Amino acid sequence: MTLERILADAAKGVFPPADGGVTVVPQPSPRDAGVLSFTAHAVVFADTNPEWIRGLLPPGDFAAPLNPPFLTALSERLGRQVNNIDLLTLASSLPGPPPPDLGLELDPTEDCSHPRIVRALQHRDDVRAWTVPGGTVLTGRGVAGRWEVAVEVDPGARGAGVGRRLARAARHLVPEGETLWAQIAPGNAASVRALLAAGYTPVGAEALLGPVRAIRAG
Repeated sequence: MTLERILADAAKGVFPPADGGVTVVPQPSPRDAGVLSFTAHAVVFADTNPEWIRGLLPPGDFAAPLNPPFLTALSERLGRQVNNIDLLTLASSLPGPPPPDLGLELDPTEDCSHPRIVRALQHRDDVRAWTVPGGTVLTGRGVAGRWEVAVEVDPGARGAGVGRRLARAARHLVPEGETLWAQIAPGNAASVRALLAAGYTPVGAEALLGPVRAIRAG
C-alpha cells in the first residue's frame, strides 16, 4: 500500500476501514511526511520503523495520531517540525475555463514575491497562480503528487464572496478528471465556509511535518 493509492481511493469515496487502526506507509517523496486521519483510521507516512510508530499509539485512541505527544515525537525522530493540523477537503475538477457567472477575470502571474506563492513553492511542484482584484488563487502538485489549491483574499475584499468564487474557479484550473485537494486551518471559519460553498467535501484531517527552519538572531 502507498499513500498515492490511499489518496486515489479516498478521491473515489473509498476510505480505510473505521476500525481504530493505523496504517504506516513510506513517504511519497523526501519532501512529504506527516499524518493523515480519516474516520477512525490514521495513516502515517514517514520513513521510520513502523513498530516504533505503533508503540507510541495506544490501541483504540482514535485521536492519538494527531495529538501533540505523538506529533512531537515523530517530528523529533525525523528531524522535522509540525506545520499545522488542517481540515482536508477535496472536490472534482470541472470542465472548461471558469464561467463568466463567477465574475472573475483571472490574470496569470509569475510574481514569486507574493507570500502565498512563496509558501506554495516550498510545498508544491508545478505551481501556477492567478490574481484578481482583491485575491489570488494558485494550484500545484503537493503531497504524493495530488493537485492542491490555495486561495488568498486581501483584507479589503473579504466578506464579498471572493474566496468562494476563487475556490470554485480553481476546479476549472486543473486537468479534467483530476481531484483537487485543499487544506484549511479549522479555526479559519471564513475559509472553511468558502470551500464548502464552492463544492469541496471534508474527508479528514492532516498534519504535515516540514523541515526545521533555522532561527537567526537579530
